[in-house]
Amino acid sequence: MLFTQIKYLIAKEIKLEMRNKYALGGILLYVVSTIFVSYLSFKSIVTPSVWNALFWIILLFASINAIAKSFISETKGRLLYLYTLTSPQAVILSKIIYNCILLTFLSGLCLLVYSVFIGNLIQDYVLFCITLLLGSFGFSSLLTMVSAIASKSNNNFTLMAILSFPIMIPLLMVLIKLSKNAIDGLEHWDMNFLMVLVFINVIIIALSFVLFRYLWRE
Repeated sequence: MLFTQIKYLIAKEIKLEMRNKYALGGILLYVVSTIFVSYLSFKSIVTPSVWNALFWIILLFASINAIAKSFISETKGRLLYLYTLTSPQAVILSKIIYNCILLTFLSGLCLLVYSVFIGNLIQDYVLFCITLLLGSFGFSSLLTMVSAIASKSNNNFTLMAILSFPIMIPLLMVLIKLSKNAIDGLEHWDMNFLMVLVFINVIIIALSFVLFRYLWRE
């Protein structure tokens, strides 16, 4: 029953996204234009730490812009309709899965455009792609829950910015460390940081699954 609800809710999210193509187009334009401005400023970056930091800054703000509308854009009538038909767990999990798919596509596009304009310093593509995938999943789950909390306030975007950045610091620290290892091409992977990244994602999902039902009642 839960999986059926999640399937239909994800289909609903995709249909709504296709109707509002300007929103997705705006996010893609933001990514491309930000990278192009960085290219005009730096031309090329040869320092791995600077390359890594700039990449995650661009992806972070693109992720916030992409996921901010998850619950904030939902009307009260639509939320009431979903409240009568589905469980809160199905709603939050469908939002997280859809946003994870969206951010995975967005992060892949960001890496492609970034590599074309700024250059590519990655030596271990497997580690970097794993880090990027886990980072997209972490961003989507964390920002989706924060969007749900912020939707209960009048100052939605302000509250989301205030709540999201402090919470994302531990996740960003691990992502930057792992991606830096991939850029440097270290012979052995740092499994401790990989396990920490997986553990952070599991904690976020578990908290969202348990706590969202209390927000859903409001």
